[in-house]
Amino acid sequence: MSLLSIAQHGEIAVVTLDNPPVNAISAAVRQALVAAVARCDADAAVRGVVLCCAGRTFLAGADVKEFGLPPVPPHLPDVVAAIEGAAKPWMAAIHGAALGGGLEIAMACRFRVAAPDARLGLPEVTLGVMPGASGTLRLPRLIGVAEAARMILTGTPVAAPWAQKAGLIDALIGGDLAEGAAAVLAERLAAPVPVPVSARPLGPCATEVLEAAEALAKRGGKAARVALETLRYATEVPYEAALIRERENFLALRASPEAAALRHVFFAERAAPRPVALKGVSPKTLGAVGVVGGGTMGAGIAAACLLAGLKVHLLERDTASLGRGRDTIGRTLRSAAARGKLPVEEAEARLAGLGAHTDAAGLAACDLVIEAVFEDIAVKRQVFADLDRACRPDTVLATNTSYLDPRRIAQGLSHPERFLGLHFFSPAHVMKLLEIIPVPQTAPATLATAFALGGRLGKVPVQSGICEGFIGNRILKRTRAEAEALLRAGVSIAEVDAAMRGFGFRMGPFETQDLGGLDIAYLQREGARAEGLEVAETLGDILVRAGRKGQKTFGGWYDYATDSRQPVTSAEVAALLAPHVAAPAPLPPALIVARMLAAMAAEGRAILDEGIAGGPAEIDLVQIHGYGFPREKGGPMYHAEAGLCPEAPVRATAS
Repeated sequence: MSLLSIAQHGEIAVVTLDNPPVNAISAAVRQALVAAVARCDADAAVRGVVLCCAGRTFLAGADVKEFGLPPVPPHLPDVVAAIEGAAKPWMAAIHGAALGGGLEIAMACRFRVAAPDARLGLPEVTLGVMPGASGTLRLPRLIGVAEAARMILTGTPVAAPWAQKAGLIDALIGGDLAEGAAAVLAERLAAPVPVPVSARPLGPCATEVLEAAEALAKRGGKAARVALETLRYATEVPYEAALIRERENFLALRASPEAAALRHVFFAERAAPRPVALKGVSPKTLGAVGVVGGGTMGAGIAAACLLAGLKVHLLERDTASLGRGRDTIGRTLRSAAARGKLPVEEAEARLAGLGAHTDAAGLAACDLVIEAVFEDIAVKRQVFADLDRACRPDTVLATNTSYLDPRRIAQGLSHPERFLGLHFFSPAHVMKLLEIIPVPQTAPATLATAFALGGRLGKVPVQSGICEGFIGNRILKRTRAEAEALLRAGVSIAEVDAAMRGFGFRMGPFETQDLGGLDIAYLQREGARAEGLEVAETLGDILVRAGRKGQKTFGGWYDYATDSRQPVTSAEVAALLAPHVAAPAPLPPALIVARMLAAMAAEGRAILDEGIAGGPAEIDLVQIHGYGFPREKGGPMYHAEAGLCPEAPVRATAS
């Protein structure tokens, strides 16, 4: 199969690239494009060239197989320069997505057209780098500095209709894109050809534009900050000088620890929905999904399914509870519509199609049912006994549990091969992580169906074995124990939280507990004690017994005013914990972080040793997408294996 073909449409040459699956810009593609420029320039019968791609997308960025490898010439800037400097004007005909280097190539063309549903973007900052082949110079010349900064610093693609209005593309073409583009180019060549984008003026950056861009860059990490500096520099110096600076900054970022960590996360996320063990296993078709329980979690799961276009049936114990659940789901869908996630009329139509039931028989037609009721083994068993009677034998049945053993929940269930755990994280329509927990009897098709659901909902699915807390909450328990060990050693609550925020977490461990509620883990520990298990008293137990459950009681590890969520150091907490903690003994933030990360990694290694997780990358995904581990640090296992943290001065606590 030829990587590149050239067909003649009158005086227009149509160059078609075919490098499946996403027309990545490999070394071979770069070589073929440079050769195509020379060939078309030498052909007297050609007046202009249309660049399009076969398959489902335009050039969708760099070839991931080349990540981390020494670059092979011609380099992308060489390709961009060759296309812009061609004697015969080029037009990019974009369908699917033009991303990263693909958009830089498109911006080197004198003209750009697109299918109405195409997307265009420079997402490099999400991989810890920035555009490195003139993207920071060309984009502001086409759409202005303000919009260029937004696209570059957030990495968020834009839709083709917006791109046309902004000036990034010249026209939208329906129907046959190649033929339409050839016709448009032939028409445009009857008039003077626009000057190259690189020759267009770019004035100084207005103060208010720069301030808005700086706010975006602060949220985007090192790559966004460097990209903004490069963009600002491009407004102050000639094009060639800015081009040199852009390439220098790109190469420096590409070699940075952040970029390496983000590449690790990229590959882990790419592999997550397609476990090797399920290769060749077909998932069951999902038409209708049932959700049992309309509380916070159940309503969130139902909303996530509706937003993904699935038919949903909600089951509750009475009409009042059903009404509350439906109201919660309605608010979520309408909020999504207000943010432009779907049209208002579509949100209302999906809500109107929500099935509402107080009898399990209403779920008889469902292909999958997810139980999301209170964490009580007896309650959950009764739910599944009802579902066992009401649902088809091939209906997949799933429990959303955070700590309970799914095997105990499924006891007595007929056809246990269709049962497994699906641990969603709250709010379920927002949080990306989905832990998938098969029981020994779970059939491969059932497991494949769970992964297919995760993909449909836009989740990052990770398979976990069965243990207390599965992967995520087990590491959370160990991390909280380490945080309390630091307190017992004389480090203050605020110092621990500040150190972890400084590392990149949005909130420290104690602030996070206050937000979620200290009583949740407390009740789990009390349940274990009630079953006769030995569970040591924690400092958190002392606070809960004193009525301090977190923000909802205006006091947990911190105090909170009735009208504020701002944590305030608490004298009451100091008094309650005084008998259990040493005299103040501040620890440098780096060593606090080292202790905390050592605990995470140690528990992760134990999880791997026990076969609970398939590999360290899965643990990293759990921590990033479920527990706020900073993405640019790669996850606790990657961070430990890369040796990026100093040794902990004290041995981490045992679990």
